[in-house]
Order: sequence, then C-alpha cells, then structure tokens
Amino acid sequence: MISALIDLKRAGDDGLVAQLTSQLRGLIATGRLGKGRALPSSRRLASDLGVSRNTVTYAFEQLAAEGYLAASHGRRPVVTVDGGERRQGADAVAARVRSGKLRLSPWASQLKQTDWPMSYQVPLRPLRPGLGDAREFPNEIWARCLRRSAVRAAKRELGPVNRTRLREALAHYLAASRGVRATPEQIMILPSAQAALTLIAAVLISPGDEVWVEDPGYPGAAAALRASGAHVIGMRLDAQGMQRMPGLAAPKLIFMTPSHQHPTGRLMSLARRTEFLGVCRPGKSWIAEDDYDGEFHYDSRPVPALQGLDAHGRVFYVGTFSKVMTSDIRLGYLVVPPALVSTFEIAQRHIGLIASSHIQEALAEFIAGGHFLAHLRRMRRLYHARRDHLVAGLELHLGEMLSIEVPAGGIQLVARLKRGTADRAAVKRLAAAGVETRALSGLALDRPRDHGLLLGFAAWHENEISAALRTMASCF
Repeated sequence: MISALIDLKRAGDDGLVAQLTSQLRGLIATGRLGKGRALPSSRRLASDLGVSRNTVTYAFEQLAAEGYLAASHGRRPVVTVDGGERRQGADAVAARVRSGKLRLSPWASQLKQTDWPMSYQVPLRPLRPGLGDAREFPNEIWARCLRRSAVRAAKRELGPVNRTRLREALAHYLAASRGVRATPEQIMILPSAQAALTLIAAVLISPGDEVWVEDPGYPGAAAALRASGAHVIGMRLDAQGMQRMPGLAAPKLIFMTPSHQHPTGRLMSLARRTEFLGVCRPGKSWIAEDDYDGEFHYDSRPVPALQGLDAHGRVFYVGTFSKVMTSDIRLGYLVVPPALVSTFEIAQRHIGLIASSHIQEALAEFIAGGHFLAHLRRMRRLYHARRDHLVAGLELHLGEMLSIEVPAGGIQLVARLKRGTADRAAVKRLAAAGVETRALSGLALDRPRDHGLLLGFAAWHENEISAALRTMASCF
C-alpha cells in the first residue's frame, strides 16, 4: 500500500504538496515504485493520507511534468521511470570514483596524493598551526562595521568588484607597515590568499612552464601552480631561506615567503632577495611573494617586503586578513605589477574570484576607525608571549628529542626530530592523545629531507600550550 510508505508532517517547513511530491519522487528513483506501476487515483490516495484531493493532484501533475509519471484524464497515473536502473547506474559511477577509474585531469587525479589541505580534527585542538586566535577578535566592533555596511548597501552604487575605499586603505597601510609600493588601482581584493595564487597561475602559467618553489614550503602554492600545468621545481633552504640552484635558467615564476619562510620562519637576507630579483627579467620572469603573516614580528623591526625593492614591476605581493583578524572573514589581497593590472581585472571577473562588497566596505571602515591597527598591536604582544612560552616549554619537556628553530615572528614554529624520521607517526600518535601538529616531511615537494613537527602557538592560551606540552612529553 503506497500510503504506508509516505509520511507527511503537517507542521513541517515544506508544504504538503512539496512533501508528497518529494517522497513519491524518492520512491520512484530508488525503485520501490517500479516502472509500469499504477498509482492509486488522486481521490483514493487523498483519502488514505488524510489530505485534500488537490494536494495529490498537484503532486501528480508535477511528477508528470518531470517525466516520472504518465497521467491522462480519467486514468490512474503510471510510473514511467525505472528507478532501479538509475540507482544501479549511480552505484556504478560511485564505484568508479572510489576505484579511481573516472577520466579526470592529471591535476585532479593527483589530489589525494598531497598533504594539502590537511584534514584537521573538529573542534580545534592545540597546537594546530596556521591559525590566529579568533577568541581575541573584537567581534562587537566588527559587527557594528558589518551593520553599517549593510545599512549603506541600499544607497551604494554597484561599483567595482574591488572596492575603492578598501583599496585606498590597504595601499596606505601596506606602504607604512610593509614598505609595499603600490597605487590603490594595483590592489585586488580576493576571497583568500589561495585565490590570489590561483589567479596568478591562471594568467601567467602555460603547461610546461617552469616554476620554482621553496622545499619544504607552502603546499597550496604548488597545488595552484600544478593545476595550471606548471613544471614545479623545489629549491632547497639554508639559513637565509630559499636558495637558487646553480645552472638553472630563469623560470616563468618564483614563489617564495621571504619574510617568514613557510614553515621554518627563516628571514631571507637582503643579498638573497637582490639575487632573486636579478634572476627575473622584466616582462619574462616573475616573483610571487606570499606575506601570509608578515604583520607579526617580535625580535626586531620587521624587514620590508621584497616587493618594495622591485623597481621593474616583477613582483606580485600576496596577503591575507585571516591570520590577523579571523579565518571566517575570507578576504585576501593581491598587489599586481602595473603592466598587468587591466589583464588581471578581467581575469578576476572571468574566473569569478570576487569577494563580497559588503565585507569589503565593512573592513574599510574597520581599518579607517583604527580598530585594525589596535587589534594588530594587541595580538603582537600576545603572540610574542605565547611563542616564548612554547619555546621554553619545548626545551624543558622535550629538549632531548626535539631541536627548536625559534622564528623572529609569525604564528608557528618548527621542532625537528633529533633522532629518526617518524614524524608522520608522531603526528598520528599526538592526534589520538588530543594534540594537533603537522609533519614537516609532509611539506616537502619531493623526497623529504627534514623531519619534525610544525607547531602553532598564536591561537592557544598559555595554559593550553602547557597542557599540550605535557601530553606531548608523555607520548614521546
């Protein structure tokens, strides 16, 4: 009896017609109502379900329009679709997906082989790297900025996808704090720093183009560049960060994190920066500088961005608000060399990497009101203290097993294994005990040469760091 398979809720969010239509569609699609099966008349089914005849009639008409039923005046509707075959077909596709037999692009076929993005536990647990402390963010002030932006939205013109007010505020801030030389027109507002890398790769890279990246380094950069067909080559690190490999001709693009090398936190010297700029021929080779946490420098005055040294328009500067504010804001930015601004603006719209104008306007107000800099100064003090607390605790509890590389700034640090290479096994063991870390070997481009743990300190209170260290000591 069909009515026994249907459960209508009078107080549901969906109306009775929508519920009945959906449930009948599901019964047909799963094969429970097979092809050729005659349904009860609208009068009979309405009586069995305790609804009006119109409710059943409208549901039958909708399913007939979708091709699930054949209905004619004076005759009971008949199922026209073999849902069992559909289900079997869907199961076959799912099986091919699981076995990897679908025809995907070379890039998509390798997605599961990378350690990025990492599958983290929920909720957040110490000492997850790569995060600022969202608990310290001034949410009430930010909410006021959002409300004002929403109220003004009705009066705003549609305007450009990159809002002028935010671009002007960013140009002023970046010049004063990071030594970036850019007009507001060179700044593009994007959904994330990763989106900026995707846009750079889409515009500049052709299949087979050579690209240099740091090794170990930020896996998201290699992922974006490989997606465009680039031949990605890893460059080893020394005390000054990325090294140039002798004998290699200039690539199409060099990706680097010179202010705080990801993941080691090393600072690239002025001589090394000048060397890499000299490699790049104007209009032929480019540098993408990712300053993902350059706002946080603790032990000395921050070194200006590489982009500020570039006199020939060869450097893209990538930044994000997710580290200094909150990851939920989903805003990054890209400073584009002057000669490429118009091309990048068109490409941004073509690809659809457009950030909410509502959020952009709220952020412009947050900066103009002094709230951004006030929050940044406060977080610098907090993160500095948390870094020192983590370093002291590591030396006390795990100094015999781990060698700590203390970064001059940033939000995370590397602790290398003094013996052995089992950092991935250590990460799994720690996760089972409630501590999240990341294996340094997982950040290698090819065969890993370094083994250790990437530990975050910015997002965690000192008592949380202490508890995590005690757990680590017991696990090791």
